[in-house]
Amino acid sequence: MTSELISFSSFIQAIRVLSSASISFLIALLLTPIVMKGLEKFSIRKQIRTSEEAPIFSSLHKKKEGTPTMGGVIIWGTVLLVALFFRMMDVFFDGIWTQFNFIDRAETYLPIAAMLIAALVGLTDDIFGILKIGGTKSGGLKVRSKLILYTAIALLGAWWFYYRLGWDVLFVPFLGYINIGIWYLPLFIFVIVASAFSANETDGLDGLLGGISLFTFCALCAVAFALGRYDLAAFSGVTIGALLAFLWFNIYPAKFFMGDTGSMALGITIGVIAMLTNTALLLPFFAFIFVVESLSVIIQILSKKIFKKKIFFSTPIHHHFEAKGWHETTVTMRFWIVAAILNVVGVVIFFLSRIF
Repeated sequence: MTSELISFSSFIQAIRVLSSASISFLIALLLTPIVMKGLEKFSIRKQIRTSEEAPIFSSLHKKKEGTPTMGGVIIWGTVLLVALFFRMMDVFFDGIWTQFNFIDRAETYLPIAAMLIAALVGLTDDIFGILKIGGTKSGGLKVRSKLILYTAIALLGAWWFYYRLGWDVLFVPFLGYINIGIWYLPLFIFVIVASAFSANETDGLDGLLGGISLFTFCALCAVAFALGRYDLAAFSGVTIGALLAFLWFNIYPAKFFMGDTGSMALGITIGVIAMLTNTALLLPFFAFIFVVESLSVIIQILSKKIFKKKIFFSTPIHHHFEAKGWHETTVTMRFWIVAAILNVVGVVIFFLSRIF
């Protein structure tokens, strides 16, 4: 009888996650035309780096200059709107709305806060880029400045996890939980900074980051659900719904770009959820493309400084394949396929490690 009750409860929670994702998708679809009109009205358009800064990138993407950007507000804006709507309905009407409300101190306070803070930082960077102010020639924050901001957000999260929640263990697949004590702090900071930086580097082709993030959030949603963290799973589901709506307009040829306000929000949130579910060591599977994109940039920089020559035609690596002659959609779809396969592998490892 007890197992039947658990199964029924899980079924209800699955319906909740799917319903939340569907509602988020519909709301994001309705919001998109409004956001697009606003972006066009205020001439919020992408500025392409000059040929002096990035000759190959400029030659490949010059035609995209003037495309509306900051479309990432559709993703995080929808998530926040849905979260607040469910919360208010729960407060005033109770009943079934209690099931939909996923704002929870233990599970979703931090990812919601991280998403909002990162989104606002990214929004500032986007505005700097549009106004052509900041530390780079084409406007916007320097990579060094972004890394400092990522680290500041990560420090806040690390403090919350370690000192407020008392987290100091790391789950190693097939080995179990290992107490790492104070080392949890640098691990947390590294995961968040790496996730944010990698997502930012991956955002370079129509639909690329949106699609890859979709697979990652699906995997993390499944993990959160399996762990019984249903509020976190619902939050992930709402993000999935918003991403699907965003991709509806962002696939080639994109009607608008995500901008740093979207990439920063997604990257940092992925890192936070990975830490909340203690699956940081599975991120190389859940975010495989992110890892490859970042490594290509790091390898290119080191090669140029040490050996005075480039390994790739252009970085991040998706631009290398473009320069080799792959069409943009070919690069995007192949990266999607790789991301989907590796996320499935990561989820399989997660479940197998819980069994053995």
